[in-house]
Amino acid sequence: MPKPIWLVRPRPDGGCDYVNFQAKLEGANPGTIEMREGSHLPPQMPLLKRRHCLPAAEAELRRRALQQDAGFQSSEPLF
Repeated sequence: MPKPIWLVRPRPDGGCDYVNFQAKLEGANPGTIEMREGSHLPPQMPLLKRRHCLPAAEAELRRRALQQDAGFQSSEPLF
């Protein structure tokens, strides 16, 4: 995952859940991906719920599972 990836799932209240994957740069092993999970209901600030550091292979598996099983779609950056 060389560039950041955003996944978004709309919610009934007009907001969305999001997951962002991006390479971790500071103090991490090469190939470590940071996965950020949160929600956003404009015009409020985004809410960060969880943050994980994963090996690149595991991050790719989670991305695929979120898209196939949890209803997330690829998106442009939300903010």
